[in-house]
Amino acid sequence: MRLFITGSESFVGRELLAQCASAGIACTGIDSAPVSREGFEHLDIRSERVEEVLPEDVDAVVHLAAMSRDADCVDHLYDTFDVNVMGTLNLMRAAKAKGAKQFIFASSEWVYDSCQAGVVKTEDSIIDISRHTSEYALSKLAGEAVLRQQFLRGFCDTTVLRFGIIYGPRPSNWSAVEAILHKIRRGETVQVGSEQTARRFIHVSDIARGIVKAVGWPGFTVVNLEGSRLVTLREIADASARVLGTSAQVVATGGSASVRDVSGDRAAELFQWSPTVDLEEGLRSLLAFV
Repeated sequence: MRLFITGSESFVGRELLAQCASAGIACTGIDSAPVSREGFEHLDIRSERVEEVLPEDVDAVVHLAAMSRDADCVDHLYDTFDVNVMGTLNLMRAAKAKGAKQFIFASSEWVYDSCQAGVVKTEDSIIDISRHTSEYALSKLAGEAVLRQQFLRGFCDTTVLRFGIIYGPRPSNWSAVEAILHKIRRGETVQVGSEQTARRFIHVSDIARGIVKAVGWPGFTVVNLEGSRLVTLREIADASARVLGTSAQVVATGGSASVRDVSGDRAAELFQWSPTVDLEEGLRSLLAFV
């Protein structure tokens, strides 16, 4: 198996490469950040040289590279679409020219609009683009749309993976999981709007396993990679306290709970994949970084 990975130096990219190395999967790729790995290049996905460095007949192009922090995308619509949409189109052109067998696109659960308690979103949920205010979410929806259109016109097998809210061992760009553990470790009070705000948080190692499971899947497929259950902010605080052997001081400042319940059932059905890292195990993996 041979993969070509964009965003190889990203949080998910590094974990994916580690798992591929353990499994004997050959990888090459690019990143806009400096790289030192053999077979990888410092290259922007918008570059004309992408086709030059993409090997012939790879089993899958795994497209992780993107402007992915919402804070970087807000009020920067041109830059966001230039990287996330035009960069994707450039990579698709190269993949077609080099005969790639599959294109795996990293999308996000943020493409789902109007999430509320008691409503479970699935890959078949209708998405109302008029409800989106996030430049990042719009760019991912546009990427999905052009991939679907081009697949119908003869582009290679395409798998869209909508990632859940990822956490894991990293020094910055934290989700609520890392941020809450950090505050409790420092003995600080955790302030939240509502203790019952909940997400299906997913550890980065489970995301990487899901990507590997998707390699070789035929046709055009959209699949959510999500945590096994909803986890509230209160649960994160209590689990953090147990892991640290301390107590958690949590103050709710008011407001209704924000709940995003996105199903991962299709990944289990198609890929025989399910998350394996539970919350406390995941929290322990963060201790060197918080």
